Amino acid sequence: MAFFPRLAVTAAALVLACSSALAQITVADVKYDADASVNGTSLHLNGAGVRYKAVFKVYTAGLYLEKKAETTPEVLGQKGPKRLRIVMLREIDAAELGKLFSRGMEDNLDRSTFSKLIPGVMRMSQVFTDHKKLLAGEEFSIDWVPGTGTVITVKGKVQGESFKEPEFFNAMMNIWLGPQPVDWKLKDALLGKTQ
Repeated sequence: MAFFPRLAVTAAALVLACSSALAQITVADVKYDADASVNGTSLHLNGAGVRYKAVFKVYTAGLYLEKKAETTPEVLGQKGPKRLRIVMLREIDAAELGKLFSRGMEDNLDRSTFSKLIPGVMRMSQVFTDHKKLLAGEEFSIDWVPGTGTVITVKGKVQGESFKEPEFFNAMMNIWLGPQPVDWKLKDALLGKTQ
């Protein structure tokens, strides 16, 4: 009879071990928790992957949403909070990164839409320019907070005022999820199509 309680304890331990293994995933040695909280709302990891430039790993990115999304319109159509977390895998000139993000936004928007966002794009570029360099292991996040706007946090510190227009957050997401994404494999990974 003692065998059955021991079996039950072993099974319970196995279930706990499996559930804690599901609590996070690792991408290029960077851990992404299965859940994150933005403005008190619980979000779930939709997907995560690596940004490659030629053969070099530049950074990892993880997308957090309230509910699963497999297409860009599904991601952009969600009204609640969202987060894109990026962790650097190598040192990079932060000003150059800001310019690349600006170009990525421009590549995925029509000219009139992009021109309306130019003040925000310039301010976003300045956020990264102010940091000079981002080192391997350093991170930043881009959050959409309803009623507040787009909040950029670099190395754990919120960077200035939020960007109020919803179009700005969507334009930033299009860098990775738009018709001309910065990395097609990363786009698929963020949409949960590959791991």
